[in-house]
Amino acid sequence: MRVAVVGAGAIGGFLAGALARAGVPVAIVARGAHLAAIRHDGLAIESDLGTFRVRVDASDDLRELGEVDVLALTFKAHQWPGLLPQLAQFGGGAATVVTFQNGLPFWYVREPPLRSVDPQGTIGRLFSDDVVLGGVVHVSGHVAAPGVIVQSGGLRFVLGDPLGRQTARLDAVAAALRAGGLDAQTDANVRATVWLKLVNNVGLNPVSALRRMTIRPMLANPAARAQVRALMAEAMHVGQAMGVIEDVDLDARIDYAARLDDVKTSMLQDRERGRELELEPILGSVMELAKRYAVAVPHVSETYAALGRTSPGGSADG
Repeated sequence: MRVAVVGAGAIGGFLAGALARAGVPVAIVARGAHLAAIRHDGLAIESDLGTFRVRVDASDDLRELGEVDVLALTFKAHQWPGLLPQLAQFGGGAATVVTFQNGLPFWYVREPPLRSVDPQGTIGRLFSDDVVLGGVVHVSGHVAAPGVIVQSGGLRFVLGDPLGRQTARLDAVAAALRAGGLDAQTDANVRATVWLKLVNNVGLNPVSALRRMTIRPMLANPAARAQVRALMAEAMHVGQAMGVIEDVDLDARIDYAARLDDVKTSMLQDRERGRELELEPILGSVMELAKRYAVAVPHVSETYAALGRTSPGGSADG
């Protein structure tokens, strides 16, 4: 099995490193100084698996990396338009596509497709449920320097078939991750798990970006914690209206997140670096589905607008 990791940031780089260390053939798509460092010195990992360095095939264009059996998508979901030309060659093919991305993935709602994640349904037409696996990552990390990934927060990766099937694809990808030392768990209801991760992301990511706070001090601040909880509650209500989740103990989820010491959310990292934020797949998708299911989400809408005014290339048109 040859795996291409598309997006070699903190999560993608760690995943690629863990697999390569276990002898799985790995290719990665990266760019800029990060790509140059990986090509010259290999990929350095400091993690819960230990400190190690691996060599991997690397390019800024997936089309230069040859045939692959598994596409692990770890880029930010709002980056789909720029990467679609590289990924389109696999449309209708046999490669397994695993989405390890924050927010709602393209496969979550197909008819009609969500404008916030797959505006014309182009991605969905390329990759059917027969080749897709949903993934949820319970791992933290950051790119400490070009070619250097620092990971923490556990090794749990959850995988599931969008239709709840136990397939050979699912078993094969889970086995590869386990061989790399990762805690890969299969999930018969990955749709619920994806939404529950979205509930967390809707609260933690935007508030951390607005307040420029890491997770533990943010959740220790009463006003910030209340803001996080209000956002999470609205995302929960949309999921309940859709029938994908039941009641959620939000305070327990917040307390669990608060264990993460000095961890920056991906949205905070992007804001500090002046990058476009993941507004559409995280907040935009909730707003779009809230409208379909007639659920009020005033806090999500207000936060989307506030962040849209500060995000390079961001949209705040609701």
